Amino acid sequence: MSISVKALQKTGADQPFRVASIERRDPRPDDVVIDIRAAGICHSDIHTIRNEWGEAHFPLTVGHEIAGVVEAVGSDVTDWKVGDRVGVGCMVNSCGECEECRAGQEQNCLNGSVGTYNAEDVDGTITQGGYAQKVVVNERFVCRIPDALDFDVAAPLLCAGITTYAPLNRWGAAELKNGAPKQVAVLGLGGLGHMGVQIAAAMGSQVTVLSRTLKKEAAALELGAKRMLATTDENFFSDHAGEFDLILNTISADIPVNRYLGLLKPRGVMAVVGLPPEKQEFSFGAVIGGAKAIAGSNIGGIAETQEMLDFCAEHGIAAKIETIPVTEADAAYDRVVAGDVQFRVVIDTASFDDVEAIA
Repeated sequence: MSISVKALQKTGADQPFRVASIERRDPRPDDVVIDIRAAGICHSDIHTIRNEWGEAHFPLTVGHEIAGVVEAVGSDVTDWKVGDRVGVGCMVNSCGECEECRAGQEQNCLNGSVGTYNAEDVDGTITQGGYAQKVVVNERFVCRIPDALDFDVAAPLLCAGITTYAPLNRWGAAELKNGAPKQVAVLGLGGLGHMGVQIAAAMGSQVTVLSRTLKKEAAALELGAKRMLATTDENFFSDHAGEFDLILNTISADIPVNRYLGLLKPRGVMAVVGLPPEKQEFSFGAVIGGAKAIAGSNIGGIAETQEMLDFCAEHGIAAKIETIPVTEADAAYDRVVAGDVQFRVVIDTASFDDVEAIA
């Protein structure tokens, strides 16, 4: 029997959120039923449900930063039990058999991973996300939330945490270069950037935050950065040319890519995790000279997501958040877009109890 739950839903890109009753599938033998305690708001949710990345499947519930407690497990589930503290991120299924899945890179599944929302599931239905009371997920896509992390600060780690951890890990932010810590620049200090700063600093890098102004300098230093630089300073690009081993680009806006590549040392890397709607341009000469690289990164596999959660718990890293009731989601979206949030917004799903669902 399917499970009826309250969820935040939109019926169109220009429509407000409403609390509606949605159906979660009848749990399968390899499924886990999770009672959601906190659901983070990600900018990807906004892009998707506002049709900025293409036409969404409405009516739709978004949210892929999910933290909660196991309520029930299927008969074949062995790794999870009722009462476990768990989380679900950006994927809820993949083929499990291709080269990428076998390598623990389910996000790159050659047969197509299934997103937590707005994606076609294996049964042909459209996945519905975590702005809800409960979710039913295949056991392979559940992660354990360490006891050291509260649900509300852990939820954003399931997207923002792994999105920044994976490229920092891949490109060696924890490695020494000539016996010294690597110089890592984090471009942008928003929902992604504030996680990147904390993680890179905990890995041992010397972290610099790059932003248009110094308005968030105190926050940057508190998060673990050694300094903050204003990219609008007249001589910024010339004064800091060839200074960084790695730039983590977290912003979703049009930037002069060539000029930022000029900030890299020879063999330096710009890792891009922000996805602006505009096409970006850069010259091959900007990477050929100095043997530099520009690389994309898209979340991480389930094993690396668990590694990230454990790393954050060990190093006392958590998302900096504010919590809202379900009735304030629309206003929160506008504030996220306006950059008026430091640094993530998390929905308190207990507030569903205070609102009647639309039939």
